[in-house]
Amino acid sequence: MNIHRMWAIFVARNAEFFRDRASFGWNFAFPFLIIVGFGIIFNGREFKQFKVGVFPPDAVLSAAAATSMPEAFRHDRHIILVPVADRADGETRLSRHQISLLVDAKSPSHAYWLNDSSPDGSLAERIYLASFMIGKPVPEKGVSIGGQIRYIDWLMPGILAMNMMFSALWGVGYVIVRYRKNGALKRLRATPLTALEYLSAQMFSRLCLLLFTISVVWLGADLLFHFQVHGSLLLLFLIFALGGLNLCSIGLILAARGTSEEFASGALNFITWPMMFLSEVWFSLEGSPAWVHHLSQFLPLTHLLTAARRVMNEGGSFTEVQFECGVLLLGTVVALVIAAALFSWNE
Repeated sequence: MNIHRMWAIFVARNAEFFRDRASFGWNFAFPFLIIVGFGIIFNGREFKQFKVGVFPPDAVLSAAAATSMPEAFRHDRHIILVPVADRADGETRLSRHQISLLVDAKSPSHAYWLNDSSPDGSLAERIYLASFMIGKPVPEKGVSIGGQIRYIDWLMPGILAMNMMFSALWGVGYVIVRYRKNGALKRLRATPLTALEYLSAQMFSRLCLLLFTISVVWLGADLLFHFQVHGSLLLLFLIFALGGLNLCSIGLILAARGTSEEFASGALNFITWPMMFLSEVWFSLEGSPAWVHHLSQFLPLTHLLTAARRVMNEGGSFTEVQFECGVLLLGTVVALVIAAALFSWNE
C-alpha cells in the first residue's frame, strides 16, 4: 500500500471530523485553555497548602513584631493566611471546613482553634506548634468549637450537584444535537409541537430522571455515612430540583442550533470544568483571589451548593436560601426563553 492510498483512507475515515473546523479548533485549544486556567488560579502555590484564618484582619499584613505569630509560621510556604473579621467569623469558617486553623494574632498566649474532625486542621496545628522555638511561651489551645460538621457532610452536596450537572448538560444538550443530526427533529417539525413545548418536555423529563438518580445515590450513601441533615429534607429536594432545571436549561441553549456532536462535546466541557472547580464542589475557595470569588457567583452550581449546604449543614430555612432559589429559577426562565428563540428543527 503506497503513501497516497494510506492518506486517502485516513482522510476518508476522518472526513466528518475535519469537515467541522470549529470542532477541530476547539479540541485543539481546550487542553491549552485548561492548562492556562489552572496556571492562573493556582499560580505559585504548592500542591498541598493549609488555609489559616487570622484575626484581627490587619494582622496578616502587619509587621512580625506586631503579631504573636512566629516569623517561621507567617512565611511557611505551606501556609495561606486568610484574614477573618473576628473569632466568631473564624469559628464559622472552621465548622464549614473553609479554613484549617484559626489563630488569634494578638493573643499573648498564642491562642488557636481547630475543627477536630478536619484532617487538614490536625496537620496545620502541628506546623503551628513546630514553628515555636524552644523557650518561647507554649501556645494555648482554645476550647473545641461547637456545631462541628463532618467533612463528608460538607462534601456530599457537592458530589450530588456535580453528578447532576453532568447528567443535565449532557443528557439534554448532547442528545438534542444528536437528534438533529440524524434527522429525528426534522420529522417533529411537521407536528403542531412548538419549540418551547418540545424543549420544556425535554427539560422536565430529564429532571425526573435526575431527581430519581440523586435520591438513589443519597439513600445508598446515607446507609454508609449516616448524613446529618439539620434542615428540611423537602427544602433540600426543592433546591436540587431548581438546580436541575437551571442546568438543563443551559444545555438547551447549546442544543438550540448545534449540528455537530464533537462541537457540542467541547462546548459542554468548557461549561462543566469551570463549575466543577470554581463552585466549591471539592474544596473551599477561601484564600483565592477576589476575582475568583466574583466569577464563581455567575455559576449556577455555586448558588445550588450554597443553598444546599446552608440547609443541610446549618439548618437554614427557605427565607435564608430564597435568594439562591430565586437566582436559579430566574436563570432557568431566561435560558429557556433564549433556547426557544434560537431553536431550529433542522440546522
